[in-house]
Amino acid sequence: MPFFYAFFVIFVKIKKLFMYTILQKAHSGWAYIALLVLVIAVINAVIGMSSKKEFTAKDRKIALFGLIGTHIQLLIGLILYFVSPLGLASFGQMSDKALRLTSLEHPLINLIAITLITIGWSKHKRATTSEAKFKGFTIFYGLGLLLILSKIPWSLWF
Repeated sequence: MPFFYAFFVIFVKIKKLFMYTILQKAHSGWAYIALLVLVIAVINAVIGMSSKKEFTAKDRKIALFGLIGTHIQLLIGLILYFVSPLGLASFGQMSDKALRLTSLEHPLINLIAITLITIGWSKHKRATTSEAKFKGFTIFYGLGLLLILSKIPWSLWF
């Protein structure tokens, strides 16, 4: 019986490590896509606001893809936060700069950023003019993008 228990414990640990590795790669890989789409959405909003063009369905879709991309990244990140040894498990070790970044700063700032992006999406639905819609996306998506870029753990990316 101890043999089966030991086998089961080893199997569970390997499975958890495999799941963590897949989630970590997915979170890092999807970040490139989410950032690219978010940058495109911000640039599109700035161009639309500065050129005073009409807000079209294409503009709405670009902003929606930015919203969806960041929300998918958030979901993967939340799951990863609870299974990663660098996430919740290392919370409270504020003296180590790298652990503080992955356990507190990165998740908190990115939650704030995605909240701002969501507010930008909600505000555009209530805006009546094209200028107001582009302005809302420029401000809220732009702030969200800046916050996300400020707390990416660059040392883990490259």
